[in-house]
Amino acid sequence: MRQLAVFFGHGSPMNALGGPFAAAWRDLGQAIGTPQGVLMVSAHWETRGLGVTAQEHPETIHDFGGFPPALHAMQYPAPGSPALAARVSDLTGAVQTQQWGLDHGTWSVLHHVWPDADVPVVQLSLNRELTARQHYDLARALRPLRNEGIVIAGSGDFVHNLRTWKREDGAEPYAWASSFNTAVKAALERGDHDALIDWVGLAEDAQLSVPTDEHYLPLLYVAAQQAPGEPVSFFNDVIDGGSISMTGVRIG
Repeated sequence: MRQLAVFFGHGSPMNALGGPFAAAWRDLGQAIGTPQGVLMVSAHWETRGLGVTAQEHPETIHDFGGFPPALHAMQYPAPGSPALAARVSDLTGAVQTQQWGLDHGTWSVLHHVWPDADVPVVQLSLNRELTARQHYDLARALRPLRNEGIVIAGSGDFVHNLRTWKREDGAEPYAWASSFNTAVKAALERGDHDALIDWVGLAEDAQLSVPTDEHYLPLLYVAAQQAPGEPVSFFNDVIDGGSISMTGVRIG
């Protein structure tokens, strides 16, 4: 069965504890069922060179500080998959490593998608030596995995500007954040991947939405899975705190 490709707007680590976005993540998991595995590209694992996690029991990494003890105590004991890691290595040349696990970009959402932690999860790093085009080209090499029962996923945020984030509930989105979020969705709907790769030209003030690109780049790994004419839909299409896009993308 050909599996989906999914991008998660993950926002704050606090979303692991629940809140307004968890229901859509749970619904997605129910729609997918139990795949053979998940290959996740998270904004929170940046490397020089390309790595893929290869341990049988990946660690739950609490890569944040200053949050409640309940969040720091959370564990997501999903199995890894050395076999999937080896397959990814064959497709991409990624180095198999035991030096990472599941960071919060991964487990904070998958905790809701598959709460029983019964789906094997492997992470692929963001190689900081690559251009946006090279990230996209690398992602295309992963396409066969969908036909092998693997969900290819990315976790980040289209719009991610913490400097301008507003703490109050129900804060209105900045106009530039809404504009960029809309432009990204439109490019996905028309299958215009070149526009996504050249994201600076997508909308006016794009660099306010993407001041640094680590939260945006995982989207390219998901977009690269989209075949011509393949349907795309969105979930959690909300901009939190004015400048963090929670928008998720489902391809297939």
